[in-house]
Formats: sequence, structure tokens, C-alpha cells
Amino acid sequence: MSVCSLADYYADRAAEYDEVYRKPERQADLARLKQLLPPLVAGKRVLEIAAGTGYWTQVLATTAATITATDVNAETIAIAAQREYGPAPVALRTADAYRLDTVPGEFDLVFCGFWWSHIARADIPRFLAGVRARTGPGTVLVLTDNRYVPGSSTPVSRTGPDGDTHQARRLADGREYEVLKNFPSREQLAADTEPAASDLTWTELDYYWLASCVLR
Repeated sequence: MSVCSLADYYADRAAEYDEVYRKPERQADLARLKQLLPPLVAGKRVLEIAAGTGYWTQVLATTAATITATDVNAETIAIAAQREYGPAPVALRTADAYRLDTVPGEFDLVFCGFWWSHIARADIPRFLAGVRARTGPGTVLVLTDNRYVPGSSTPVSRTGPDGDTHQARRLADGREYEVLKNFPSREQLAADTEPAASDLTWTELDYYWLASCVLR
């Protein structure tokens, strides 16, 4: 099993990145998320962190004012560039989630789809501080991510000393990786965001959760 950075794993996975959205049992939840997200970003200048292949960027672009979609991997951004977006104008940029100072523009909402679960628990304060430093207090932070569902989710292979959980994942070509993947509860998310944000909302679906808060 390869030991590599999360960025390297997703670069290698770029071509099959969206396969997870084809799981039959998750289609109703995905449809619900696609209903819930557009009203949250309507008229907003959105900074999307870890946009991947632009799957969720397409959803946001139906109502947002503008979107700057970022990802650390050029491989996934190249796939995102092949999609059609609108009516919101979409700018695609390669950028590190922990180096948002490199991203130009003004924003009043930050969206992270399926990125929060890949942040090591010890790194959450650093990540939130970077988002706040880039966008300022009063910015809305919208998060959506996976719930752990036995039989649908990849099993957790181990839990680290800081409480981070990991999964053993296999690509279509047989390569195997260990990937950090956390599954916070509403209570855990509230505790993790409370030092930097307020007004947490939480919507729980069968396979996913959706939350928003306001940076202090």
C-alpha cells in the first residue's frame, strides 16, 4: 500500500474521481444536496476550496454571482475545465487549501465539498485561520461531506492517536493507498468550528451532511 500525500492520491485518482457519485444507493441524497446548495450560494461571490473535477462547481454556478474554484491538483482542474458552467462565471485555479493568499478576488462565501473530512483534526484551527485571514469575519462557510455508512462507505482501516480515521483505497489499476478520512458528528463539527465561527446549521441525510456557519 502506497504511503503518499493526499494531493498525490487525488492526482492519481483524477480520471475516476467522479465514480463515487454513481453509487445507486446515494442518488436520492445527491439529488437532495443539489436542491439544498443553490439557495445557500445565491448571489454570493464564492471561493470553492478543493473543487476537484468541478462536479459541485456546476451545481453552485446555477445561482452564485461568481465562483473561483480551486484545487491543489492540476490533474483535477484540467477535468473541471472540460465542464460547462453557468450562468455564474467560473474561474478555475490551482491553489493549496492552506495557501489561500495566492488566490485573487473578493468573496463572501466559502464552499468546501468533501474536503473537511480530509483535514487532520490537528490542522483544523490552521485551516480555519487561513480561510478567515483570506476572506475576513462575516464570511459564510458552507461544508458538505460524507457520513459513515457501513456497506456503502469504504471501511475505516485504522484510527490515529489524534482521532483521525483512515481508509485503505484501491484505484482501478490496482494501486492501493491509505487515505485520511474523518466522519464528524454534528457535535464534533460544532466543537471544531466554535473557536472560529458561529451560527452553525446542520442538515443530516442518509449518506451526507450539509452545514454552514459564519466566520467570526
